[in-house]
Amino acid sequence: MSADLETARTWEGPSAPERLSLLRNAKSVAIVGASDKPSRASYFVATYLQSSSPYRLYFVNPVAKEILGQPVYASLADLPEVPDIVDVFRKHDDLPGVLEEAKAVGAKTLWLQLGSWHEGVARDAEEAGLNVVMDRCIKIEHARFHGGLNLAGFNTGVISSKRQVTA
Repeated sequence: MSADLETARTWEGPSAPERLSLLRNAKSVAIVGASDKPSRASYFVATYLQSSSPYRLYFVNPVAKEILGQPVYASLADLPEVPDIVDVFRKHDDLPGVLEEAKAVGAKTLWLQLGSWHEGVARDAEEAGLNVVMDRCIKIEHARFHGGLNLAGFNTGVISSKRQVTA
């Protein structure tokens, strides 16, 4: 496949209400490519989800042993349950393999983080019955839908009658 075809963005992802539904209906999230290094985006996302969401979190990394006090699994097949969402922090060329793992375990949603876009993987995932989200951060989406983005300095445009807490 030519590079132009692979980088062209023709696939359309789920709408905001559909993404909210995916997040609301999920009970477990597996973070593939999770890192134990605090400087990595996957660590930041894991920290947020661990402290600000009800999800059962699973970290997948064949090298790390523990992240944020939790065990790390070498693959999706090693998890104690089928994750509802597979949140992926892997390079572009690894995405087809992650999709195959997600399909093999019966995951419901493949979520590719910010900057991650793979039309072929999205098409194949949808053909296999998976929901797909690409080029979106699960932390940002969760915070946006649950009123937490203002804590990170984002002007969400949400008007609320709740009194703002100031330090």
